[in-house]
Amino acid sequence: MNRLSVRLLLSHSLVAAIAGLTAYLLVRVLAPQMYDHSVRMMGAAGGMHGEGLRAVAVNAMSNAVLVGVGAGIFTAVLAGAYSSARIMRPLREVSAATHTMAQGRYDQRVAVPREPELAAVVEDVNALGQRLAETEARRVRLLGEVAHEMRTPLTVLDGYVEGMLDGVFEPGPEMLAEVGAEIGRLRRLADDLSALSRAEEGRLDLRLEELDLAALAGRAAERLRPQLDDADVRLDLATAVGPLLVHGDADRLGEVVTNLVGNALVATPAGGTVRVAARTDGGEALVTVSDTGVGLATGDLERVFERFYRVPGGGGGRSGSGIGLTIARGIARAHGGDLTAASAGLGQGATFTLRVPLLPATGP
Repeated sequence: MNRLSVRLLLSHSLVAAIAGLTAYLLVRVLAPQMYDHSVRMMGAAGGMHGEGLRAVAVNAMSNAVLVGVGAGIFTAVLAGAYSSARIMRPLREVSAATHTMAQGRYDQRVAVPREPELAAVVEDVNALGQRLAETEARRVRLLGEVAHEMRTPLTVLDGYVEGMLDGVFEPGPEMLAEVGAEIGRLRRLADDLSALSRAEEGRLDLRLEELDLAALAGRAAERLRPQLDDADVRLDLATAVGPLLVHGDADRLGEVVTNLVGNALVATPAGGTVRVAARTDGGEALVTVSDTGVGLATGDLERVFERFYRVPGGGGGRSGSGIGLTIARGIARAHGGDLTAASAGLGQGATFTLRVPLLPATGP
């Protein structure tokens, strides 16, 4: 009964019924009165005869019908206006809310109406406002974080330069090495932000070639083995499955695997395991990076790929700059694949899966 389509049908039917009933009642009341009045007028004029009575009846009925139809139309307009106002009210509230959001006020919420169709629209608008508010909060936080990240090396550089100008420090190799390290931090920050922008705009520069994704994943994981050993985390490789030939950029795909293994390392406590495996699934090559760490909540499985989003409480270490996974997914999608996350829940570990289309098999 609350469906909008049903309510519109009932509303139109009700308007038609009201108009018809109004016309009928008025004709029923007015026609006899008009007829009696015309008969009296003709009787007084001495012109009462058969043809005259017929003309009187037709004339009275016609006049009554005209009045009834006019009244019916007027009543239908009033009923339709009332019905449309009830239906349009939530739409006007949605329109007002979207205009408010367009002005940068994302805390606007609309009451959910009873109609399922309108309720779905209102819930989407409310969800949009919430996501925009969260995005704005992350943007503000990003500006603060970028300013903080830049402030530290700039302060160090300023101190070194001022000290050298004052003669406190000698510009020797060690001093220049420290200056170079701080410049490197600034460069990495700029590179990360630039990579994020290109990934989201689909402008990543890819040097495509035929490569074995399984072997590439194994090499990328092996480069991080010393760090896993130091953290007492076991690295389990299951990438010796034969060549998984794809058309891709070796550096970019290696960056994705390195990011996933690095995240898994931070999320896994001492004594845990990080497993890197490769296999095929239909026409795709899959690389999975699993850990026995803190896992992810269901609501975070997609949100970890949002730029600047960091899992509440740190997420077992998945709390760096908040753009690594965003860039990694952008790289995967630039290759025609995807990057997804799965987890049985908090404390149950997590699995990230990189998918890249396989090259078509060639005949002998």
